[in-house]
Amino acid sequence: MRTALSLARRGLGSVWPNPAVGCVLVREDLGHRIVGRGWTQDGGRPHAETEALGRAGELARGATAYVSLEPCNHQGETGACSEALINAGVKRCVIATEDSDPRVSGGGVKRLQNAGVETLTGICQKEALYLNVGFLMRVTEGRPMFTLKTATTLDGRVATVRGNSKWITGAGARAFAHGLRADHDAILIGIGTALADNPSLTCRLPGMEDRSPVRIVADSALRLAPDSLL
Repeated sequence: MRTALSLARRGLGSVWPNPAVGCVLVREDLGHRIVGRGWTQDGGRPHAETEALGRAGELARGATAYVSLEPCNHQGETGACSEALINAGVKRCVIATEDSDPRVSGGGVKRLQNAGVETLTGICQKEALYLNVGFLMRVTEGRPMFTLKTATTLDGRVATVRGNSKWITGAGARAFAHGLRADHDAILIGIGTALADNPSLTCRLPGMEDRSPVRIVADSALRLAPDSLL
């Protein structure tokens, strides 16, 4: 399951409006061999289960699926993942946590069970819930999840006495902030920060330059210059 969760993290920040899911297919009769793995692709499709089944091919028959979120049970642009697992002949499905989306909410588990697939839910549940807290908050509360990021000195300052923009964080803290950008769908700043710092707000971690979030500036008076980095 931890492998499935690790795969799911690859989709954070790039799979909206869907959750980031990982799936691993294991054949216990072949020495617990992993025969397929997948994660939600950019834009939310294909789903993790579809990716894993495609890689496994016929080896998926008789396998155990480890999925970081309950397989979907509704027909969208693609078929239901629960049905895909059934059709592939998966015999057992281990699920980290149920999907709180009203379109699923236990329906995927029930569909698997009705088809004779053994199910087990709640493995690494805490980690799975934290991984998709933004998605789950949106489908249950109707609002986004916010991460407040601030950089201050030990005495609570955010700039020099003259208001000049200066780095007050170290390399490690800056790398962590760029990781946050990669994991989130959007980043929001006020016009004051935009004018003072002229930031690009992109993710510049090596190999993750394509994981930058949507950039938003709260600017009611339209003061942001056309030639700014934003």
